[in-house]
Amino acid sequence: MAKYLKLSPPKRGSKITVAKNGQLQVPDDPVIPYIIHDGIGPDTWRSVQGVFEAAVDHCYGNAKRLEWLEVYAGEKGNEVYGPNNWLPEDTIRAIQEYKVCIKGPLTTPVGAPKTLDATLRERLDLFARVHKIRHLEGVPSPLRRPEGLDLIIFREHTEDLYSEIEWKKGSPEAKQIINFINNDMGQKAEAAIRPDSSVGIKPISATATKRVMRLALEYAIRHKRKSVTFIHKGNVMRLTEGFFRDWGYELAKKEFGEYIVTEKEMLEDHEGESPRGRVIVRDRIADQAFAHMLSEASDYDVIATTNLNGDYMACLSLAMAGDVGTSPTAFVGAKAAVFESTRAMPKNGHGEDDVNPSSVLMAGVLLFEHLGWKDAAELVQNSLTKTVGDRTVTRDLAKRMEGAVLLKNSDFCGRIVENFEEVRKDRVREAMQRTSLSF
Repeated sequence: MAKYLKLSPPKRGSKITVAKNGQLQVPDDPVIPYIIHDGIGPDTWRSVQGVFEAAVDHCYGNAKRLEWLEVYAGEKGNEVYGPNNWLPEDTIRAIQEYKVCIKGPLTTPVGAPKTLDATLRERLDLFARVHKIRHLEGVPSPLRRPEGLDLIIFREHTEDLYSEIEWKKGSPEAKQIINFINNDMGQKAEAAIRPDSSVGIKPISATATKRVMRLALEYAIRHKRKSVTFIHKGNVMRLTEGFFRDWGYELAKKEFGEYIVTEKEMLEDHEGESPRGRVIVRDRIADQAFAHMLSEASDYDVIATTNLNGDYMACLSLAMAGDVGTSPTAFVGAKAAVFESTRAMPKNGHGEDDVNPSSVLMAGVLLFEHLGWKDAAELVQNSLTKTVGDRTVTRDLAKRMEGAVLLKNSDFCGRIVENFEEVRKDRVREAMQRTSLSF
C-alpha cells in the first residue's frame, strides 16, 4: 500500500487491480476515492453517496459494498495541504493505487499553464474521454423525438489537432516548417502553405486509435449495444482520419471477430439483418452523421471517434439532450479511470441543496458499469429517468417543465431511492413480456 502524507484509507475494503491481460479485477468491497468541494459540494456528495450505497444494497444485499476514500484537489487541496497544493501528490498516488475516482470539475489557479483536470489526465495517462448522453423524459429538447437519444461516445483524447503541436505565424519554427513543406517536400504536398500562416500538426497514430477503439468495442459487446459507429473525415484527410477508420475495422475483425459483423458483411452476406448477438460495426462521415443525428438520433448507439470530431459530437448530443448538467464524462486509461460530473456548484444566490445532482449520479452509473456492476448501474439510471419523468425535479429543471414539483437536492435523491422498487418491478415485467413473446 502506498504511503500518504494526509490521507487515511479505510480500514475495510479492497483494492481494484488490473490483470496482466489488462482486465479489471474488481473485489466485492472496492475502495473508491472521491473529490468533493469543486463541482461537487459536501451536501451534494452526501445525497448521491446515499443513492449509490442504496443501489448496491438493493441489488446485491450483503454480497457487495462500497468503501469510500476522500482525496483532495483544487481549492480543498490548498485547504488540506497548504498554499499552491492544487493537485497533491497524495491524490495522484491514491487514484493510481485504487484505479478509480469520482469527482466534479476542478478549480484551476489563475495563470496556470494548463487546467488541473488536464494535468490529472496526463499524470494518469487517461487517453479516452467517454460521454454518456441520454435524454430524460420531460426535459425540454430542441428535437421533435428526443426519446431516441441514448448513446455513449468514446473520444480519443491525446492526439489530433488538440495535441497542441503548433507554431505562431512569423516564428522561426513556423518559417522552418513552411519552408520544409513547400520546398524540401516538393511535390509531395498537394498545396503550398502561405508564408503568413500559423501551422499546426494533426497526429493520428495506430496506437492511440486502436486503444480507444478497443474500449468502445469492449463496451458495446459487454453491454449488448446494437452498433459501434466510427465517425471520421477520412474522405478528405485520407492518411489520418482515413487510417483511423481503417485501423478500427482492422482491430474489430482481429480481436472481436466472433462478436461483431461489419455493415458491409451484414448487407452482402446476411440480407441486411445482423446475426443474433452480433454488434454491427460501421463508419460514417462526420458532417453527414451530425445532420443524420438530428433526425434519427436512435440510429446511433456507441460512437468511436477522433478528438476534434468527438468534441463536436458531444456538444451536439448534449444540446439535443436538452440539459448539459444531466450528462457525465469519464476519462479512461489502461490503469485508471476518473468519472466526472459536469454540474458546477450553484451560483446566483442559490444554495447547494438547489443544485441538480443528475450528472453526479450518472457519473456513478459510468463507475458502476466500469466495475461490471450492471444491475446497480441500470437501477440508478432507470430510477433517475422515472423521477425526472414524473416531473419531480430540482430548481433548474422545474423552471423549464410545466407542472413540475420542485424538490431540493437531498429530496430529489431520496425520491430516486424510493423509486427503486417500482423500477425493479417494471424491469421484471418487461423481461417476462419479452420471454413470452419469444415463444
